[in-house]
Amino acid sequence: MLKSTLNAFTDINGVARAAAITGTVELANLIPPTVTYESRGNLLIIGEAEQLLHVVDQFLALNSVTLLATDTKTYDSKTSHTLYYSQAVSVKGYLGAFDVHCRIEHDATTFETNGLETNLAKIAIGRQCFDLVLDMTATGVMNVEIPAAGYYALGQRSEAQVSAKLAALVEDLPAMIGTFDKPKYFRLNPDLCAHSSRSIKGCDRCIDACPAGALSSDGVAIAIDPYLCQGVGTCATACPTEAISYALPDPQITQNFVHSVLARYKQEGGQSPTLLLYGERDTAAVIKALAVLPTSVITIALEELATVGIDTWFSALAYGAHQVLLATNTQYIPATIDTVLTNELTIAQNFLTELGYDADRICLFDFADSANFEAYEAALITPIETALTGTKREKLFTVLEALNQTSPAQPTYSAVAANAPYGSVTCKTEDCTLCMSCVAVCPTRALHAIGDRPGLLFVEQDCIQCGMCETACPEKVITLEAGFNWDWQARKADKLVHEEPAACCISCGKPFAPASMVKMLTEKLQRHSHFQGEAIRRLSMCEDCRVRDIFEKMEQDPQSQTRV
Repeated sequence: MLKSTLNAFTDINGVARAAAITGTVELANLIPPTVTYESRGNLLIIGEAEQLLHVVDQFLALNSVTLLATDTKTYDSKTSHTLYYSQAVSVKGYLGAFDVHCRIEHDATTFETNGLETNLAKIAIGRQCFDLVLDMTATGVMNVEIPAAGYYALGQRSEAQVSAKLAALVEDLPAMIGTFDKPKYFRLNPDLCAHSSRSIKGCDRCIDACPAGALSSDGVAIAIDPYLCQGVGTCATACPTEAISYALPDPQITQNFVHSVLARYKQEGGQSPTLLLYGERDTAAVIKALAVLPTSVITIALEELATVGIDTWFSALAYGAHQVLLATNTQYIPATIDTVLTNELTIAQNFLTELGYDADRICLFDFADSANFEAYEAALITPIETALTGTKREKLFTVLEALNQTSPAQPTYSAVAANAPYGSVTCKTEDCTLCMSCVAVCPTRALHAIGDRPGLLFVEQDCIQCGMCETACPEKVITLEAGFNWDWQARKADKLVHEEPAACCISCGKPFAPASMVKMLTEKLQRHSHFQGEAIRRLSMCEDCRVRDIFEKMEQDPQSQTRV
């Protein structure tokens, strides 16, 4: 349908657009990794007793149907269906593996109240879990914006909408029996993760960005449940280090595709291209919008709109797009996805305005506004001929440097939102002991040691503002400062944070530690029982001489070992 719609336009831009979109290799992975669900068709329906008894007979084609009432109304005891009653219900899991725990109040046969929290599937069907859940409660039992596969919530709908949804489920649920494969949408590289280090908590952006509840932390590392993941991609967009990256398709494939489409459009004679990115579920809305949008608007379908972020948007401008539209029905965006897109857009539009360009060169676009759209006639820069490579930060910085070269504003430094992954650190050097705790936890090596002498260096371009250095500092002398330095040479260079003379070993004369650290340790430990007399001198020795001195003391006074 989309292809025939594109081919219906015969002007120069329309022909060029059709050739660019249909003639470029599609975004796809040949063999994506998958996860497997297994469902036996054991359904749990949750809601008020009267509702449950009204709909239960429509689902008898399934293997089993269990009814869990959340109200306290009376019911017809002559019913052939067993009802379980509970107002404290917990549902976790996914298709084929829903763990349902609740406090059973009574059932239709015994009227006994036990008040014990129990695994409902175990007592109702003799299994550990349910395969499917139909939630007819007004607010929903599973508190996630995008529910897991196999969970169907009616929510607060009109009577007509509820009837239509139930009719569809009656038709669809019997087909949800068997084995099902689902793509594994992400890749996770723990070595790049800035979530924690040495028990110091850092970045939580990915957890906050997931609308499906698929990400969690054990305090040490991030874990992603592939069965809960719905492939929205907001975690990858929010991740500043690419520890999480979208895998369907790979981010570099997406960028190459954008570059190829824009290059082909230009090659075919197209002018003034606007790039419209949309999620595949909005294809019908795109087809409708094409009837009124200018033929210079090039549409590119993504698995989900939020699977690409600021680096892809700016790269598209660098490849020749005059504007980048993130198209959706904006009123239907789930809150978490809206937050991620809003955060990314705020940063992107701040960069554009700081450079002196119109903020809406990158913007959300509602399909309802299609008839009123007016395209930009001029590009921001001369298009880059080859697709960018490197990390997403490297690609973004490359484009920003190119834009700044011809910028009407020529900024030198810009403030950014507090949650933006760009900025620097400041240090109260008079209190810094160069203990290197900050270096030990820095996930990107933005902070690192000089190496041949006591000193701390910082590379601003590598700092993602995770906050671990600030937390790890025992002297509390490090502070984060969100911002963006437009001087690319200074941003990439090693900046000296603090340096001081080395303390030299009082035994062999070799430099071995910052002088302030030796002084601080001596002052703190001079009254400690293990550092009385000559022992305090060892704090002023290098590691080798310290060990040698200990063994010489033991040799001279063997009885000293018994007095430890």
